[in-house]
Amino acid sequence: MPQDHIPEGYMKNPEGALMPVDKVKPEHRLEDDTVRRLISQAKAVSAELSKFKDIATGDAQTFRAMVAEKYGAKKGGAKGNMTMRSYDGALMVQVQVSDTIDFGVELQAAKELIDECIADWSEGSNDNIKVLVNDAFRVNKERNIDTGRVLGLRRLDIKDPKWLKAMDAISDAVRVTGTRSYIRFYETNAKGVRQAIPLDLASA
Repeated sequence: MPQDHIPEGYMKNPEGALMPVDKVKPEHRLEDDTVRRLISQAKAVSAELSKFKDIATGDAQTFRAMVAEKYGAKKGGAKGNMTMRSYDGALMVQVQVSDTIDFGVELQAAKELIDECIADWSEGSNDNIKVLVNDAFRVNKERNIDTGRVLGLRRLDIKDPKWLKAMDAISDAVRVTGTRSYIRFYETNAKGVRQAIPLDLASA
């Protein structure tokens, strides 16, 4: 919590009230100091990682542009995806660009059509499809629908005209709301196994 405008000799509690430092337990003061020190260091590391990502992505795109200029063709696939390798093949850098997807109001129409399909079909094996559909439209912890599961419904081989109309509604509901780029680094260890170089605390 920011310490702005807090008089010297005081600490702010969770309710926003000012407490004299000598009234705060020593272990609480130590905890506060430890947390603030670690958060400060974490923000510095985060800033360095962000800076490195910008530099690495820029270098990769510069390489792509040089190849395109020399040979008149882009290295990599659609959307800017690209894999680069060291000459000996032991090191690899992957650039991946992916769209952030959301759904429009057409998704509700698709869900209603799918519910009608399930109601029309005979009982039995279709219970499994009902579970699959309900799972696809269930919101996650962030109160968002899992786009991958919803879009995965289109892979089901169902020829019912109402179902196909629902799949068209899902396609029409897709909205690309943004684009994110990822860059990943790999090296081959002494045993010949390719491993990712971790750049996040959970994997380090």
